[in-house]
Amino acid sequence: MPLADFRSPRLFVDAPLFAGAHVPLERTQANYLGNVLRLGAGSTILVFNGRDGEWRAAIGGGKRPDRLDIAAQTRPQDSLPDLAYVFAPLKHARLDYMVQKAVEMGAATLQPVLTQHTQVSRVNGERMRANVIEAAEQCGILSVATVEQPLALDRYLAARDPLRLLVFCDEAAEIASPVAALGGARDGGIDVLIGPEGGFSEAERAVLLKQPRLLRLSLGPRILRADTAAVAALTLVQVTLGDWRPAAGGDARQP
Repeated sequence: MPLADFRSPRLFVDAPLFAGAHVPLERTQANYLGNVLRLGAGSTILVFNGRDGEWRAAIGGGKRPDRLDIAAQTRPQDSLPDLAYVFAPLKHARLDYMVQKAVEMGAATLQPVLTQHTQVSRVNGERMRANVIEAAEQCGILSVATVEQPLALDRYLAARDPLRLLVFCDEAAEIASPVAALGGARDGGIDVLIGPEGGFSEAERAVLLKQPRLLRLSLGPRILRADTAAVAALTLVQVTLGDWRPAAGGDARQP
């Protein structure tokens, strides 16, 4: 796959992309291109929609940008690993950080779960979606992670596919090597579960420990904050089971 171009501005658009298409700009997008980036008619940027790959486009309009004229594809569409990040939401900036890092690490789905010790009772899905898109724009990502509606932990566990591997990041786990533990798992869909800052209640832990295809994972000898644990856990999973593993011939898998 061609390498990402990080010199050109990059914009997510929710519209079909093909050569010759004309995509109207939303007001916020026009303001960003014209007033923030100081780009005018004829300037070129990269655009993607999470479905049709990445395309080079020319800005159209008069004094203010009002459309994008799609020219040629620069990269074909890819796909994300079948990896869901399941987490108890945090407050404000720390949640923003956690969402952005999960996207950068290759999570395909973000599933908030509400537990007895969750710090927040309401989750701003639009803000999470905006953080997903911003991370994709800045990091050359083509596939846009799905943001699911929050669920109570018990409802999530009752509804999840029992054939998927549930990686339960548990500070009480006695596994010395998380890499070795994950290395013995079979391929397939993976759900990585990170709990709240206060940990899971005893009742929640009891339900979790009864889940099929459960792997309790220690993240080392130190207690990590939830947002740090997200990066650590997703790194371990990507290295051992995800698209960071060597492919046939010895080259690292590319997304």
